[in-house]
Amino acid sequence: MAFIWVEDSPDGVSSCSSLTYEQLNNSVQSISKQLHLQRGDTVVILCAPGLELVEIIFACQRAGLLAVPIIPPHPSFANDNHHHLVRVLSQTRPKAALALQGYIDHVRQYLSSSTNKRLSELLQKLQWIPIEKIKAGKVNVQQNLSSYNGCKPDDLYLIQYTSGATGIPKPVLLTAGAAAHNVRTARKAYDLHPNSVIVSWLPQYHDCGLMFLLLTVISGATCVLTSPNAFINRPRLWLELITEYKATCTPVPSFTLPLVVKRGGVKAGTIPISLGSMKNLIIINEAIYKAATEEFIDVFKPLGLNPACISPSYGLAENCTFVSTAWRSGNHGNFPIYKKLLPSARLQASSRDDGEEDMEIIVVNEETHEPVDDGIEGEIWISSPSNATGYLGHPSLTREVFNGRLKNKLSGNFLRTGDRGIVIGQERYLYVTGRCSDMIKLSKGHEIHPHYIETAAYNSCPKLLRGGCLAAFQFSRTIAIVAELQKTQSDPESSRKICDEIRKSVIKEEQIEVGLVVLVESGNLPKTTSGKIQRWAAKYKLREGGINVIMQMKFDNNAKNLTLCDAIIHAKEEKIEEEEKGMKISMGKEPDQGFILASANALNHLSLRSSL
Repeated sequence: MAFIWVEDSPDGVSSCSSLTYEQLNNSVQSISKQLHLQRGDTVVILCAPGLELVEIIFACQRAGLLAVPIIPPHPSFANDNHHHLVRVLSQTRPKAALALQGYIDHVRQYLSSSTNKRLSELLQKLQWIPIEKIKAGKVNVQQNLSSYNGCKPDDLYLIQYTSGATGIPKPVLLTAGAAAHNVRTARKAYDLHPNSVIVSWLPQYHDCGLMFLLLTVISGATCVLTSPNAFINRPRLWLELITEYKATCTPVPSFTLPLVVKRGGVKAGTIPISLGSMKNLIIINEAIYKAATEEFIDVFKPLGLNPACISPSYGLAENCTFVSTAWRSGNHGNFPIYKKLLPSARLQASSRDDGEEDMEIIVVNEETHEPVDDGIEGEIWISSPSNATGYLGHPSLTREVFNGRLKNKLSGNFLRTGDRGIVIGQERYLYVTGRCSDMIKLSKGHEIHPHYIETAAYNSCPKLLRGGCLAAFQFSRTIAIVAELQKTQSDPESSRKICDEIRKSVIKEEQIEVGLVVLVESGNLPKTTSGKIQRWAAKYKLREGGINVIMQMKFDNNAKNLTLCDAIIHAKEEKIEEEEKGMKISMGKEPDQGFILASANALNHLSLRSSL
C-alpha cells in the first residue's frame, strides 16, 4: 500500500480510501499523458488535500511540468481570501490550472459577475483542466512507461511557497535533483524502508507535508494521510491513526505535543491508544521545548511510547525541507538542553551515520559573515545539494539569501536560513533558538527570542489562554503581547487580572518588563497553514486596528505611560523610518518586486508622518 486517506467526521467516525503502488503508478502515468501541455509549462494545482492531490503532484513530475500546489481559496473569492491566489498567479504566470469540475464551474460563475478586474484577468488567462477528465482518460500504461520524459535533475520541478511565518510567503524554486537529494538524505536519517508506516496530517502543499509524499515513495513505505483541519478539530485522531495503522514514523510541529496533552482525550473515544510501534516521532520547527516534550512522554509512556523515538529535527523550504535531526532512536530520555530547548542537529567532524555527510551546517556572525565559536549564537548557514535555486521574481533577495559567502575563505555558496542557532557541548549539538527577524531588542545591547516571552505569558494562565496562540513583539517603544483567550471573559475585571498575571509571569520567568498586553478572541491571531504564529502579521494587524480587542492594558515602564493610541502612532512612525531606511539600502541594487513594493509603501507614508 502506498497512500491511505482518512476522512474524519465530527462524531469521530472515519472513512478511508487508498492507493496501492501499482494503482498510483498507473494513475500517474495516465494523467501525465492526458495533460497535453508542453514540457516545462507551469501548472497551478488547486486541489483539496487527499489522494487526488498526491496523484496530480506525481503526474506533473512525470510530465515534466513545473507544479505550483496551493490551498484552493473558496471559489466565491470573498472576504479577501483570494489575495494569496492573486500573488501566486502574478508571480508564477502558470499556463494552466488543475481543479475539480465543480470548482471550475464556481470560478466561471464568479467571472460572469466579478468586479475585481485584476483577479478576473488572471483567472481568464488560465487553461482550466478538470481533474475528473484527465483521470477518466485511459492510455496504454505499459507502452508509455518506456518513454519517460519527466523532470531531469537540473529541471525546475516545483515552486513551493514559504510558510509566511516571518513575512509574505515567497515562491521557492526547487529542482528535481535537489528534491531527490533531500528525500534520500531524510530517508537515511530516519531509516525509512518498505515496512515503515508514516502518519501525517501536515499540509500537502509545501514543506514537510509535501516532501513526506516524495519520501514515502522513495522509501517504498506506506503513508496514512489526513487533513490539518481534521487534526485541529479532533487531535485524538492523530493518536488513533498511529494506533490503528501501527505507525513507525510521524512528523509534527512542536506545538502538537502540548496541544495533544491538553486536548487529545487520552481516555475518551472507543479506540484505546497504543503508541508502541513508533520509531520516529519527528518534531519540527524551531523552539522545541524540553518541558513540553517530557510532559508528552510522561502522559503517553504508559500507552507504549518509547522516549527513544523522539527525533527533534530542523528544516526549511529553502532547503527543500529536511536539514537535520539531533538523533534517531539513540536517545533514551536523557535529553541535552540549552535554555529550555532540545537540539535539532548534531555537528560532528568525524564520519556520520545519519545520511548528512554532504549537508554542511555552520553558525555565522550575521554582520561579519565569519564562523562563530561554539557557545556563541549566530545565524545558521547551510551548504547542500538540497539548496533551492532561489526565489522566483526576487533576484536581489535570491543573491542575499542563497549566495552567502564566508569572509576571507574560499568556499562555495551557503544558504542563509534567517534562523539563529548555537552549538553547545563536546557532542556539538545545534540548538535552533529562533528567527533573526523576530529578535526583540532590549536595553544595553541585550536580546531575547519572543517564544520565551510567549511561553512565560502562557504559563501565567494555561487554563484560560490558548496554547500556541500568543505573539510577542517589539511594538513602538515597548514589548507587546497579544494572547488569544479560550473563552471570552464577560467580566472586565477578570480580563484585567489575566493581563496583570501575564506581565508578572514574564517578569518572574524572564526578568523582562512588558509594556502592553492585549487579549483577543480565539482565532484572531494570524497563523501559517502549519499552525505557526505570524508575529509580523499580528504586529501589523495591531498597528492598523485589525484585531478585535477584548481587553488591553498598558503598563508604566520607565515612566513611559503610553496609551494604545500613542503606541500605534509610535509604531507607525517606526514603520516609516524602517521603510525609508530600506529604500536607502536598496539604492543601486537591481530593482525587484520586493524593492518596488517597499518603495511605494514608504512614499505613500511620507504624508502620514506629518499628520501624525
